[in-house]
Amino acid sequence: MFKNYFKIAIRSLLKNKLFSFINIFGLALGMSCSMLIWLWVRDEISYNSFYPDLEQIYLVRAGSDWKGEKIVGEATPGPWSEVIQKEVPEVAALTKITWNRDLLVKVGEKSTKENGIYATPDFFKVFQTPFLDGNAKSAIEQPTSIAISRKLAEKYFGSSNAVGKTLKMDNSKDYTVSAVFENIPQNASVQLDWVINFKVQEQDWMKTWGNFSFKTFVRLNPQADPVHADAIIKKVIKKNMPPQFVSFPILQGLKDLYLYGEYENLRPSGGRIEYVRVFSIVAIFILLIACVNFMNLSTARSVKRAKEVGVRKVVGAERKFLVMQFLGESLIVSGLAALLAMVFVISLLPAFNEVVQKQISLKALDPVLWLSIISLVLITGMVAGSYPALYLSSLQPIRILKGRLTFTNKGAFLRKGLVVFQFGLSIFLIIGMLVIGRQMKYIQTKRLGLNKENVLYISLEGNLYNKLEVFRQEVLNSPFISSATTTGSMPTNIQGSSGDLDWDGRDKDLVNTVSATFVGYDFAKTMNIEMLDGRDFSKDFAADTANYIVNEAAVKMMKMKDPVGKQVKFWMGKGTIVGVMKDFHLSSFHQAIQPLILVNYKGLNTEYMMIKTKPGKTKEAIAYVEKITRSFNPDYPFTYHFLDEDYEKMYRSEMIVNTLIKYFGILAIVISCLGLLGLAAFTAEQRTKEIGIRKVLGANVASVIALLSKDFIKLILVSIVLASPLAWYVMDKWLQDFVYHIDLSWGIFMLAGGIAVSVALFTVSFQSVKAALMNPVKSLKSE
Repeated sequence: MFKNYFKIAIRSLLKNKLFSFINIFGLALGMSCSMLIWLWVRDEISYNSFYPDLEQIYLVRAGSDWKGEKIVGEATPGPWSEVIQKEVPEVAALTKITWNRDLLVKVGEKSTKENGIYATPDFFKVFQTPFLDGNAKSAIEQPTSIAISRKLAEKYFGSSNAVGKTLKMDNSKDYTVSAVFENIPQNASVQLDWVINFKVQEQDWMKTWGNFSFKTFVRLNPQADPVHADAIIKKVIKKNMPPQFVSFPILQGLKDLYLYGEYENLRPSGGRIEYVRVFSIVAIFILLIACVNFMNLSTARSVKRAKEVGVRKVVGAERKFLVMQFLGESLIVSGLAALLAMVFVISLLPAFNEVVQKQISLKALDPVLWLSIISLVLITGMVAGSYPALYLSSLQPIRILKGRLTFTNKGAFLRKGLVVFQFGLSIFLIIGMLVIGRQMKYIQTKRLGLNKENVLYISLEGNLYNKLEVFRQEVLNSPFISSATTTGSMPTNIQGSSGDLDWDGRDKDLVNTVSATFVGYDFAKTMNIEMLDGRDFSKDFAADTANYIVNEAAVKMMKMKDPVGKQVKFWMGKGTIVGVMKDFHLSSFHQAIQPLILVNYKGLNTEYMMIKTKPGKTKEAIAYVEKITRSFNPDYPFTYHFLDEDYEKMYRSEMIVNTLIKYFGILAIVISCLGLLGLAAFTAEQRTKEIGIRKVLGANVASVIALLSKDFIKLILVSIVLASPLAWYVMDKWLQDFVYHIDLSWGIFMLAGGIAVSVALFTVSFQSVKAALMNPVKSLKSE
């Protein structure tokens, strides 16, 4: 019996080649999109699963609440870790780490910059990484020891057996390899290839309560209650922290760190998890659109199978066997579509990885992968084939065999509803594509308050620290360079913050956390930041090493009138405000512009030199800077980056979402149009005789096209009306994640509707023109 059903299914597919192609190709497109999204989602939710007992590892965040403004950050003051480790018994291990550093690693004649961190000795007790050589417990206890990854060991020593061997870091100090750990996978929040004891680079300012510069991670005891531990940590920090500081700790599980990076009212509110949810819904949408095609075409062409059903019922076939037959045919189509989809996925995966900047791979022996594919085939086959199977098996044999089978209003209404549904989903994606695209353009083109164009930067290292101002003056001697400055942070992403700012008349209850960074001379000039009052730091004023520059937001926070010339107390002690800058965006558009204070300093905390090139002279400027840098720092490789590229990296997630939603939106329209093409072809076939009569009576081609197209266009218009309010709500909520964003306008929705109507009209017209141009004599003979 099942063999017979299989033969019938194959014959039916071969007999109706156009509709079989539309069904299989449409389902394959939908399945391949869903598979790619599933692979991406699976990688996203697997972050940090590399570590054993993941649920016991927590990041200690710093929160503050002042007059309703609640702020949560990743950085904590240095003393927090000592207090927590000493007074919280629920903490089994704790580590304090720096932000990642790129340092020159040299072994013999081989030298390359490698990424790593400085951490307190219990780092590998918190992050229990597999070790290939050495002892995890004592890996970084000594200030002369270094733990390195398998990749570094094999790169510099030829194998993972590198314990006891020596390498030079930053061309200044030799370290002995004490341990070799397994490579950290890409989907881990803490990425590194080397770890050195924190004490090596510790300075006095790192021990202050007001300087938020480090990440603190804890591993709780297995029996510890995270809620109770959080309360205890808050209590001990409050007891030990000086009264002028009001920040408090918040524990966040490492398993949630990647997906829940945003906080609202001191609680995780979203982050990457929003994109996981959105694309999971998109995958379901696209698969449903493909299934709707199958259901619509199968139901529409049911009259072609009606006599077969009637004969089977007359000879005794039960309804359940007919349902099994048609569901089986649907599963065969779904299986063929899945095979084609796998070909698409394998072909597209390299390009997909490039877009999402991941290293996703298909593993032939992955049971989860094959279980997911089988589930996809079964779900798709059952969903797509359920209604056609139930509909065809319910037909009455007497009416069928007497030729009285007609389409009921209920069946026509269902087909129209399915068209509205699938185009509604497509229009939703088109609107999302347009809104996200415009927000990305807004981010890229909005004036930031500084000029990131024609600005390149180099890392300051080695001999450059000792001859910083001499080096800057040499750079300025180039006719291709207009200005240069030094800074401790990227001007478009200043992450450092402090609560150390003080001034006369300060409100004791004021939470005065400010963004802060070290800068050199001509900072405002190089970055083209407007000075509202006062001046930039200048080498002509020796006292500037004890002076400060603030932005508008800082002046507003301090409630100062005419701040230039007034005294404040900060990192360099008591000093004078010599300038007030116009506010500029010092972080992403997700955050409001924060109070900022600039400190004139040229030391180890000065990370970069920003170089402004003259328009059209970038190539010459780079060649000159490379020559000068090599003369000052011959032992270091010359590398440079552009500030605008660094700025774009801040919005990498949004850029990826923009690209994906664009591609998937286009595919959704293509799949919908495939179904529309099939329905238009079927409608034209059903009305062949009517079209012939109309042409004999004088109807022209345009009127026939309008006759066949108007019903479909009405359905598309209904889709627009239904999808637009939902899209408005969802996209407005997405835009609220940005403090600075575009306004939703009806123009976006009109454009999305126009795209949908135009594409649908083109699709239907293709078949309508073919039917309208048919010889009426042949049309009248068709029945």
